[in-house]
Amino acid sequence: MARTQGSHSDITGPRIRKAALGLFARHGYAAVSMRQIAKDVGVQAGALYNYTPDKQSLLFRLMQDHMQDLLAAYGELEKPADAETALRRFVGFHIRFHMERPDEVFIAYMELRNLTPENFSEIEGLRRAYEDSLEAILQDGQKSGLFSVADTKIAILAVIAMLNGVMTWYRAGGRLSLDEVEQVYWDMVRRAVTA
Repeated sequence: MARTQGSHSDITGPRIRKAALGLFARHGYAAVSMRQIAKDVGVQAGALYNYTPDKQSLLFRLMQDHMQDLLAAYGELEKPADAETALRRFVGFHIRFHMERPDEVFIAYMELRNLTPENFSEIEGLRRAYEDSLEAILQDGQKSGLFSVADTKIAILAVIAMLNGVMTWYRAGGRLSLDEVEQVYWDMVRRAVTA
């Protein structure tokens, strides 16, 4: 599609995604219209279609970007030799990465139901790749006798759900620092999987 004369795709495109992210997180995908997104950005509703084919594509792009950023950042971490250190690193990474992206986390988990089957399948594949990282750690720990998990798949989902909970309640300046919260969560995760 041709862009509107005088528009700046490198500026407007990210502004559209940022506006959609905030609106979807506050009101839910189904309750937000393209007109609302356009108003938030300060463009005509029709101008949005120079940057995205439709609202579904916008939701998918937000989720895809989040998952790809997550996988890339996790992939850059040094891989520890032992499973306990690897699990400790996973816990800290997950909390800190997601703490900086509460809207992305909310959308990535709460708006999956609004994806088309094709888009859901792709996002599910990216999520599975991240979950596979945790599964590999738990399996390594079981092989070495450090961990004992009755059902690895359930343990993965439980650990990630528990870690995601930090984003819903933690506030800087509260009773505990983020370092202290991370330590508490690490202790809980370790006890949950230790043999």
